[in-house]
Formats: sequence, structure tokens, C-alpha cells
Amino acid sequence: MFCFQCQETAQNQGCTKKGVCGKPADVAEMQDMLIYVLKGLSSVSLEAEERGIKQDEVNSFIVEGLFNTITNVNFSREHFVDKIKEALRLREQIKEQLKEKGWSGENLHDAVTWNGSTEEEFGQKAQQVGVLATENEDARSLRELITYGIKGLAAYAEHALTLGYTQDDVNKFMKRGLAATLDDSLSGDDLTNLALETGKYGVEVMALLDKANTSTYGSPEMTEVNLGVRNNPAILISGHDLKDLEELLEQTDGSGVDVYTHGEMLPAHYYPYFKKYEHFVGNYGNAWWKQREEFATFNGPVLLTTNCLVPPKEEYIDRVYTTGPVGHPGVKHIPDRVSGKAKDFTSIIEHAKKCSPPQELEQGKIVGGFAHEQVLSLADKVVDAVKSGAVKRFVVMAGCDGRHKTRQYYTDFAKGLPEDSIILTAGCAKYRYNKLNLGDIGGIPRVLDAGQCNDSYSLAVVALKLKEVFELDDINKLPIVYNIAWYEQKAVLVLLALLHLGIKNIHLGPTLPGFLSENVAQVLVDNFGIGGITTAEEDLKTML
Repeated sequence: MFCFQCQETAQNQGCTKKGVCGKPADVAEMQDMLIYVLKGLSSVSLEAEERGIKQDEVNSFIVEGLFNTITNVNFSREHFVDKIKEALRLREQIKEQLKEKGWSGENLHDAVTWNGSTEEEFGQKAQQVGVLATENEDARSLRELITYGIKGLAAYAEHALTLGYTQDDVNKFMKRGLAATLDDSLSGDDLTNLALETGKYGVEVMALLDKANTSTYGSPEMTEVNLGVRNNPAILISGHDLKDLEELLEQTDGSGVDVYTHGEMLPAHYYPYFKKYEHFVGNYGNAWWKQREEFATFNGPVLLTTNCLVPPKEEYIDRVYTTGPVGHPGVKHIPDRVSGKAKDFTSIIEHAKKCSPPQELEQGKIVGGFAHEQVLSLADKVVDAVKSGAVKRFVVMAGCDGRHKTRQYYTDFAKGLPEDSIILTAGCAKYRYNKLNLGDIGGIPRVLDAGQCNDSYSLAVVALKLKEVFELDDINKLPIVYNIAWYEQKAVLVLLALLHLGIKNIHLGPTLPGFLSENVAQVLVDNFGIGGITTAEEDLKTML
């Protein structure tokens, strides 16, 4: 086993026996194998597209397969074995179709030609094709940077596809990018340019998802979210999937069962569509990594819809349900939609009715809902505040939260910001400071939460609008500081998207990615001013 795709990888070098995330070595090797065959599948799928062979099924399979391998999504070896078999079947099917079109099939990569059918064969092959198969450290670093960015692309593309939105050029790029990581002829400059191109499509796919979400559920609006509980049995929903939430709320309406959000589902409360449900009570708890204590006190069943699952403790594993790409041995799974029908949440609803109400963790409310439409509606007030000097700077503190004790840095940094600063945030990093009493500036809250990590696009829209309003020729001349926390592969894509937009001097923490070689990290420092973090006290001096 060797895995270094997340921020918590062992010693910031790589997990070699078991993932810090809880992923066993035998699951890690099946994920490596799936990525390898997806690269081969991508290669032949591109050939098929050029010859007019429709690839809709393959495109959606690649998106789903990539999403399955993101940190904290699926811990089931059997699941990945099935995905590998399906990928090989699709690849061979396409090859037969290509031969009928006169394709010669010569000089093919091993990822296109290798075949197997058993777990044992997959395991043996996985030892040869994992991350360390690329011996040159810099090439390996760039290939993994591209692959992790594409995994982030797949996550956002999957959410958009669930709501009926897709984009051909994004699907094609994912395949082109994956196939390119097999090409030994590409130089370091070629791979660097491909990484930045991944960021270009990151902007596109986040815009697509923004359109899918707002067209379906309305534009997020400033909202107070309840943190307390009611005396009813309830279901806790975590992850990111708004379609799952929609169907769960519809099926629990009038049942006597309340619904609460956890982690990255908090921003669902900001969408107008969901406010019609009186039993959609509020948010319970904090970021994903606290779920082992917070799921225990919730008392009712918990639904995991996307990434952010931590291997459940025995005391509550019988109350955990997964759906979509999420899976874990010993956990009940709710099947996908069939023929356009809604998922059937009957089992988890009936389970909830037999449970005690949640144990209260806290009281009060938090305010969010500052996606780009809401912020732009306040544009005049914001501009006036900047011109008057009431607001001197914006600080982007988006990204992920995690278990590292060093992440207390972000709480201390937020507390230490001058009172003329406004924090722009998205993602679960906000849980480090969104419950602090930081006040407001002329009625503008000092923490403007745009939503999920998916909604980082809103922060880019706001920055570009401010650049336009102040008639600047360079986005880096704005009074904006970037101090971003990262954890998993969607955050990698967000970083690449920001670099594509030309944003420089981004601080990334709590550690720089372990998958960046010294030389690749230096390229990012030299060309984009990427930096790490030190202490909150020192960084407040240097960044501001």
C-alpha cells in the first residue's frame, strides 16, 4: 500500500500499512487498480468518441468510479472489485466496437490491454501499477496532482449529473487527463500545463454545479440556521447530495420524523426550496471528523450521501446508512434510483421512528447563505464599506476541516483578524470559526459563508465582480488574502481552479500536500507564490 492523496497522510509522506482515514491496505490496492483500468478505459473511450461512438454510459461510469476513490467515500473491497470488472467489460466492449470501425489497435498501453477476472489477479496487478510505479519523483508528483484534481472534477460532475446537468467538454477532459498520465513522452512542462488546464475545467464544472443547484433549488439566501433540537425522533443527513435530501424530506413529511443536517449538508438550509419543510429542523454538530462522537449522541439513524464517512464505531454502526457512492462493511446501503424514480428511504424512516430524540449539543443560531447572488445583491453596501475604509480587506478562508490539532490555527487566525476584515468561506473549514461572535460591519456579517466546498465557485465570482467594480487590471490587486485549508481531492481541484484564474500568493495549510515533490512545490512557489502557514500570530503580521 502507498497512498498520499489526503492532507492527513502519515508523516505527510504516505500511508503504507493502513490509511489514516481508516482505509485498509487491501481496499487501497483495489482503488489503485480501479484508477489504472479507468485510465485504460479513458484511452479507448477517446478513440471511440473520435469515431462517433456514443460514450454516455462510459462517461457516467468514469465519473462515478473516480468519485468512489476519493478519501472517506467507500471502504468496501468487494465494491471496488465489482467496479474493476465493470470497467474491464466496458473497455473490451469499446475495443470490439473500434475494431468494427477499422481501428488497428496497435502500440497500446498495458492499461488498455491487460485483463483479469479474479480478486487475486487484481491484487497482484495492483502491486505493479500503484502510485510508486512512476519512478521519477517529479513526474509522479505531477501525475498525482492531475489525477487528484480530476477526482475533484468527477465529484462535482457527479453532483451536477444527479440533477440532470452534464457538460461534454468536462467529460472529455477527464478522460484526456487520465490517459495523459500514462504517457511517458510528456515533459514536466507538459504535465504542469495539464494540471493548470485541470483548473480551467474545475471552474467550468463548479459553474455547472452552481447552475444545477440554483436552477433546481433557488439561489442561496441569507439564513439563520437553528443549532438546537426538538423532542421528536429524527434522521441526520451528512455529505453533500442535495437530491438525496430533497427525496428524504419529501418522504419524511408528515411522518413525525425530523431531519437535521451535519457537516457539509449545513448549507442546504440556505436554499429557498427546502424552507417549505417544517420538519427540516436545523444543523446538528460540526465538521465531518467529529462524527464519531456526534453520531453517538444523535440517537437516531444517520444517512451518509457522499464523501466524509469515518469508519463507524460499534456503538452506533447499526444506525448508519449509506447511499450513492458511499459504502462500508457492516453498514446498510440504500440502493440507487431506478428508472427515474426516487430512492426508497422507507427503511431509515421506520428505523428513526423507533429511536429516541437527539441529545442536544448546543443552542442558538448561525448565519449563512452568502453565495454570489446574495453577496452581489449587497454589492453597493460592500463597495461603500470598502471606499469608506470600514472594510479594509477580505480574507478567503475556504476549504476543508480535519483532525490535526494544528487546525486550531484557523480559529486563532479568525479571532486575531482586525475588526475591519471580512472572512469569505465555503466548505467545512468554516466550522473552525463560524460559531465565533465576530460581529458585523455596518450590517455585513464578518463571516460570509457561501456554502459547501462545491460552492467555492461563488468566492471566485465575488472576487471577479470586485475586480470589475474597482476597475482593476489584475485580480491580485484586490484587498483579498487567501488562507485556505485543504484535506481531500476536491480541495486540490479548487486550488488548481484558483491558479487558473490567475490568483497568486495563496497560503495553503495546515501542511503543503505530501504528493508535491520538492521541485514541483518550488515551481508553484516561483510561479504562483504558493506558501504554507506558520503561527496565527506571525501570519497575521505577514499576510495583512
